Amino acid sequence: MVRHNLEYPKDVHNTVNRYKHQAVYSLTTIHTIINTTPVLHVSFQPSPADPFPVILPLIGQMASFSRPSASISDPLDLYLHGYVSSRIMNVSRSCSSPGLPVCIAASKVDGLVLTLTPNSHNYNYRSAVLFGHATLVTDLDEKLWAMELITNSVVPDRWRHTRVPPNAGEMQSTQILKVKIDSGSAKVREGVPNDELCDLGDQSVLDAVWTGVLPLSEQFGEPVPGPYNIVREVPEHVTAYKESMNKTNWEYAEAAARKDAPVKRKEDGEEE
Repeated sequence: MVRHNLEYPKDVHNTVNRYKHQAVYSLTTIHTIINTTPVLHVSFQPSPADPFPVILPLIGQMASFSRPSASISDPLDLYLHGYVSSRIMNVSRSCSSPGLPVCIAASKVDGLVLTLTPNSHNYNYRSAVLFGHATLVTDLDEKLWAMELITNSVVPDRWRHTRVPPNAGEMQSTQILKVKIDSGSAKVREGVPNDELCDLGDQSVLDAVWTGVLPLSEQFGEPVPGPYNIVREVPEHVTAYKESMNKTNWEYAEAAARKDAPVKRKEDGEEE
């Protein structure tokens, strides 16, 4: 079956203006960045009278409760896990339809790009931003489904390897936010260093300055048993995840360090 690569439509909020050649609007890319970033930063305005926005680190996952078979390439909702009486939950509780306006940001650094001059140093990175409206999940089945979804995003299959279901106190203290996404975009930088022609033509600079990429990847260390752990063997779902992610993350960062540098394309109205 042929699948279309859906994109978020460009609007005033999500259109990338700086380095447009690194912009990505593909749902697949954006959702993957969100779902593989351990901590998401969620910003919102507590009240019209408050001059400062609030930014909270939260954990979350994109999925669809109404369409469980939906893929990462489909339109999805974002589920965020938090404490029942935290500020964002209280503000959401008092919001009318369509919900609390929020912005969600995720970033992954894949390498340090070291160039001839300080000004052209860079990162290889993947970043994504989502815009949407958050509402509290009140349906019990959807809440439990979201809690399992988010738990399994920490380590796949972790939910069924713990003491479940959550007890009454855990259910009461946990609140799930559901964000209906209005728009989103991503920026991705992969590749070797690139410098200005004037520096590349200066042999004295080339002789004196090392250039290249230091690949950077998220790596898990060896599991450390907790103080009351009496299970002798580390479970397979933990060790397999550690090995798989370490390999995947390193291979991506190392491959990104060897790609051609991104080439800027001049577009109408683009900033220099």
